[in-house]
Amino acid sequence: MVDVSAKAVTERSATASGILRMQPATLERIRSGGVAKGNVLAVADVGAVMAAKRTPDIIPMCHSIALSGVDVSFSEIVEPDAEGCVGIKAVVVARCVGQTGVEMEALCGANVALLTIYDMCKAMDRGMRIESVQLEEKRGGKSGLWSRGERS
Repeated sequence: MVDVSAKAVTERSATASGILRMQPATLERIRSGGVAKGNVLAVADVGAVMAAKRTPDIIPMCHSIALSGVDVSFSEIVEPDAEGCVGIKAVVVARCVGQTGVEMEALCGANVALLTIYDMCKAMDRGMRIESVQLEEKRGGKSGLWSRGERS
C-alpha cells in the first residue's frame, strides 16, 4: 500500500457512473414497482453506499477512508441502443476530508448499484449488461480537479 502520510489533508470528492442496459419491459417493471424483490432503485442506492464504505475490504491496496458522504442518483435511458435495449444510469459521488482520493469508493459504489439492479431483475432479463463504468471527475489533493470532459 502506498504511504500517504506526507500528503496534505484536503477535501476530496470523486464522481463515477455506469449504465445497465436492459429490455424495455424490464425498465417498465422497475418504474412501476413490479419487481418481486422490492423497490429496485432504493435497494441499489443502499448497495452503492454500502459498497463505497467497504471498498478497502474488496480492493487490494486500497486505503481505509472515513467517508464524509456518498450520494447516489439514477436516471433512465429511454433511447434504445442498436439492440433495442434501454437502461438505467447510476451516478455515485463519494466525499471525504483526507490524504488520499475517493475514486475507488465512487467506482465501487457505481458498480454495486448496477449489480444490485441486475440481481433484483435477473429472473426477468438475464441479458442485461453493464457498460461504461467510469470515473467522471475527481477533486482535491495535489492534482486538483480532473474531469473526463477535460482529459489531461
